Amino acid sequence: FEEPSNIVELNARSNQVVTAYTPLRTKTPLQARTPAQQNYINAIKHHNLTFGIGPAGTGKSYCAGALAAEALESGRIERIILTRPAVEAGEQLGFLPGEVEDKYAVYIDAFRDILNERLGRGVVDYCLRHGRIVGSPLAYMRGKTFNHNTFVILDEAQNTTPAQMKMFLTRIGENTKVVINGDIRQSDIRGPNGLEDAINKLQGLRGVHIHSFERGD
Repeated sequence: FEEPSNIVELNARSNQVVTAYTPLRTKTPLQARTPAQQNYINAIKHHNLTFGIGPAGTGKSYCAGALAAEALESGRIERIILTRPAVEAGEQLGFLPGEVEDKYAVYIDAFRDILNERLGRGVVDYCLRHGRIVGSPLAYMRGKTFNHNTFVILDEAQNTTPAQMKMFLTRIGENTKVVINGDIRQSDIRGPNGLEDAINKLQGLRGVHIHSFERGD
């Protein structure tokens, strides 16, 4: 008798991995668990660009992913783009096996669980196959423009350089909602930090909101 594996299928196009665990879908609308989460949710709903700053466990990624899922399901947006820096702790995509999608799947594992929970695994698989949900390394965003009715989430943004962050921000088109999450105190890169640099330059601009979570959240 073998213990069930904790490995889940991350790439909808591969049948080589059998899912041992998939979150049950919830049809309950997103509800904040703390006042800080409610303020963050309101900020995302009412601003084109929202920064979620703070430590892990505060719900930054979950709230953003759940709101993106609700917007896609309701038809308010046509596509979700999930991205994050793919170089962490000295490891690069080139050292991982498989195609780019396979290599990058582990980076959006958490968001895949969130989307499965909010939309259902079948819907998520369909959207991944047809480009309605896209997971891509930040480096692959160069040269692309986020078109109308797109919800973009940049996670782990504390691991961006100022040049990477500028490249990402200049991809933003009209009628695009963007959420950038990260914890400046947990950066894995040396030198200037792209998240901190962007906050310093963009705070106070119309349409931009910076929400800070504290340890107590």
